[in-house]
Amino acid sequence: MKQPWSGALVAGALAFSATAMAAPPTAAMLSNACAGCHGTHGGSYGPSMPSLASQSKTAIVEAMKKFKTGERPSSIMGRLAKGYTDADFEAMGEFFSKQKFHATSQITDVAKVKKGADLQEANCSRCHLDEGKDGKDDTPVMASQWLPYLQMQMDLYQSGKRKMPEKMAEKVKPLSKEDLDALIHFYAAQK
Repeated sequence: MKQPWSGALVAGALAFSATAMAAPPTAAMLSNACAGCHGTHGGSYGPSMPSLASQSKTAIVEAMKKFKTGERPSSIMGRLAKGYTDADFEAMGEFFSKQKFHATSQITDVAKVKKGADLQEANCSRCHLDEGKDGKDDTPVMASQWLPYLQMQMDLYQSGKRKMPEKMAEKVKPLSKEDLDALIHFYAAQK
């Protein structure tokens, strides 16, 4: 004999499971897709991949939008970014901005780091705060990023393949190649 409430129970269970399956992904779920290249919780272990942990939300959102439109050159990120909405970028930016700073262990040139410290203080410290450990608004965290990644990005800027922000260009353009190399070593050495 069939119970009258059993049909209601089955219908309720189906409605609940459909609602659960329709729930949007959380920021952590969206960000998990980034772990393969950028590391768990945004702490990169690959020398050509930046750490996203503790980056400014605005910097991440702006970077993702530029990847999506092709304004920022990439090998993979442009294709991946096309699969996300602006709301997804906001959620991922919020997630990564709250992750713990990721310090790398890498070999840097001590003399270049010393020279870079002076150059950073004179040219970059208004935007790359606390020796590059904090980004102002849309400025990315530079501290402890991988040296090869920093070198690749500076090469893109210098070649014109990546558009340098105006506030950065006025400080960077007068610097020599050796100065820029010293700055890169300085940022890579920060813990």
